[in-house]
Amino acid sequence: MKHFSECLAKVVIVIDIMAEKTGAIISWLMVPLVFGLTYEVFARYAFNAPTIWAYDLAYMLYGSLFMLGAAYTLRQDGHIRTDIFYHRWSFRSKALVNLCCYLFLFFPGMIFFFIAGLDNAIHSWIILERSDYSPWRPPLYPFKTVVPLTALMLLIQGVSEFLKSLKIVLAGSRQ
Repeated sequence: MKHFSECLAKVVIVIDIMAEKTGAIISWLMVPLVFGLTYEVFARYAFNAPTIWAYDLAYMLYGSLFMLGAAYTLRQDGHIRTDIFYHRWSFRSKALVNLCCYLFLFFPGMIFFFIAGLDNAIHSWIILERSDYSPWRPPLYPFKTVVPLTALMLLIQGVSEFLKSLKIVLAGSRQ
C-alpha cells in the first residue's frame, strides 16, 4: 500500500509540474496580444489606417490564453468557488466535497467538453474552416483545436486534484 501511495504522489508531482510549465509557456501568448493591440491603436489613431486583422488576432489569442490557462489556474486553486459554507469546513470535509464534485461533475463535464470539442475541431480541420466575420478570413481550425486541448489539460490536472483530495480523505480516516 505504501508503494502505491508513493506512486500516486509521484503522479501528482509530475502532473503539477506539467501544469506549471505549460502555464508558463501559455503566458507568452500575452506578448503578441499586447503587440498586436498596441500596433492597432497606433495605426488607427496615428495614421488613420486600422488593420483588418487586429480584432481576429485579439479574440483568438485572448481566447486561447484564457482557455489554455485553465489547467494552470486549477493547479493554483484560482477558479471561482461558492464559498458561503466551504471556507468554514475542515480540510477533510472540503476534500470529501471536492472528491464528489470531481467524480460526478468535473470529470463527466470535461469528458463531454473534450469529445464535443474534438469532434468540432476535427470537422474544422477537414474543411479548413475560415472566419466569415472579417475580410481577413483567418483560419479557425487552430483556434478550435484549443477547446479539446483545454479539456484534456483540465482532465489531467483534475486527476492530480482528485488524488490530492483522496489523500486528505484517506489520511483523515486513519487519525
